[in-house]
Amino acid sequence: MCGIVGYIGTQVATEILLAGLERLEYRGYDSAGIATVSEGKIHCVRAKGKLYNLREKLEREVNHAQIGIGHTRWATHGKPEEYNAHPHLDCGMRVAVVQNGIIENYRELRDELKSKGCEFRSETDTEVIPNLIAQFLPEKPIPELQDSNAFLEAVQKTVNRLEGAFALAIAAAEYPDELIVVRQQAPLAIGFGQGEFFCASDITALVPHTRAVLSLENGELARLTPLGVEVYDFTGTRLKKMPRTLSWSPTLVEKHGFRHFMLKEIYEQPAVVRNCLEAYVNQAWHAQENCELSPINLGLSPKLSENLAQIQILACGTSWHASLVGKYLLEQLAGIPTQVEYASEFRYAPTPITPNTLTIGVTQSGETADTLAALEMEKQRRSQLQPEFQARLLGMTNRPESTLASIVDEIIDTKAGIEIGVAATKTFVTQLIGFYCLALDLADRRGTLSASRIEEILIGLRHLPQHIENVLEQQERVIEDLAHDFAETQDFIFIGRGINFPIALEGALKLKEISYIHAEGYPAGEMKHGPIALLDAKVPVVAIAMPGGVYEKVVSNAQEAKARDARLIGVTPVNDLEAAETFNDLLPVPEVEELLSPILAVVPLQLLAYHIAARRGLDVDQPRNLAKSVTVE
Repeated sequence: MCGIVGYIGTQVATEILLAGLERLEYRGYDSAGIATVSEGKIHCVRAKGKLYNLREKLEREVNHAQIGIGHTRWATHGKPEEYNAHPHLDCGMRVAVVQNGIIENYRELRDELKSKGCEFRSETDTEVIPNLIAQFLPEKPIPELQDSNAFLEAVQKTVNRLEGAFALAIAAAEYPDELIVVRQQAPLAIGFGQGEFFCASDITALVPHTRAVLSLENGELARLTPLGVEVYDFTGTRLKKMPRTLSWSPTLVEKHGFRHFMLKEIYEQPAVVRNCLEAYVNQAWHAQENCELSPINLGLSPKLSENLAQIQILACGTSWHASLVGKYLLEQLAGIPTQVEYASEFRYAPTPITPNTLTIGVTQSGETADTLAALEMEKQRRSQLQPEFQARLLGMTNRPESTLASIVDEIIDTKAGIEIGVAATKTFVTQLIGFYCLALDLADRRGTLSASRIEEILIGLRHLPQHIENVLEQQERVIEDLAHDFAETQDFIFIGRGINFPIALEGALKLKEISYIHAEGYPAGEMKHGPIALLDAKVPVVAIAMPGGVYEKVVSNAQEAKARDARLIGVTPVNDLEAAETFNDLLPVPEVEELLSPILAVVPLQLLAYHIAARRGLDVDQPRNLAKSVTVE
């Protein structure tokens, strides 16, 4: 959840560290701090709250150090106060550490260190780490006799005492020419420059400086010096690893004139949908007999779908909502029974093991701790069983270089590009496109849809980017004006049915995440079974009423809400006369068949949430208590 940066080279470290933290602030913004090393001392500055508080402190001083580490925090252990902010130092002020993750055995280690005279200044689990490292360092070494591997070996001994998931960056006063970085179940990447090296929790912080990047694997640590990078495993064995070259441009992490990253990313949705379709839809395929080509090219092994009897999908948050749409598509198009599980619940109450089951892990970051752990558990519990019970694991992510790729057999890259806003928008719609492509691919392999029906759906998908552009062009100003009416609203209800029930859930989640308004999503037909008691003139109801088999039912359910004085907002097709008579406010979208409607229906809901939050003067890109990548349980 937290963001880590580190630098060693020939430039002044402070500004590089601050710029890196700005690009990682979406990972946590309860507090921030940096530590630099110069003249045999560690200089540490920390501040509570957003990063600008730290910047204000640093502007008051001159610091020419060329090595340092930084951190922006999402609080786990200890309140978001300055004394709990990172970096943390040992009680002798010799070692500084920043951490992303959780040390599960920190209480035991803390008691042990206290018995040896260590005094602790924070409530965090992290503070045990620098104190442990200091215990393993030689006492005040004489420079000319200093063991060149002493720092590395002290860190190595320490990490073998730690239990949990963590990424670390470590600096030491007596070793001013090296940084040590560690990865264990939490992301960390190293950037390679000219005579300088960087580390960060996310590649977004490295892109402005270099495109040569090495992502550490679990159980690895690295020593960064001005001369190069050495990578080791936790046993001390030196590893041979090569960086890869990123295709990303630094401009991808700029706002390009938009007020917030979230709005920019909403407007990027037509382009990313096009990118995803161009990558996976076979343009040469056509619906005629004896066509040997496949309509979809996901590059998946046939073994994943051989004798496939069931699919289970593991996900959290917005990815869980995308997976609910995926369930509908996989069942209705490919005819495969599918269940969607919260990854955090699946870990502790897994479903019974069934044969010929495909497990799909969906995570935009590829680092979601619960999803990764659930996939690992699924792989492990099936590993000793007969072939038909062996794990078949597929991942869907926007970050194919992430930890997810090391767990699953194959990956569907949703190709959304970098997403900075904490509230997922474009990554959600590309996950939906990923599920459309997977469902059509399986339907083609299993023969559950005719070629003409597949072609019909593909034609509809190709029109979606233009339809999204039309919604953005025609509706944003209308929605911005409508948002003024809800600046003081306390509760919202979202309703939908069938394939659009998950869109009601997603619309409610977006509003909750960034506006802090209580919002709930319900199947429209369930309103009479309890939730209708919540309705009055102060509770607006947003209904997704798209043409199809449940359209009349949703309109009828909306009328029931209207009879209880609720203000009705309808996501409906353009020029729908019945909707105009039913709803107080309309958010019209182009008319498409019901199967394709979720991708259009979600766009006005994203805009509504955005403009209500902006109208309330809230931090849209960095909503309180949230982080972009949930790397702790």
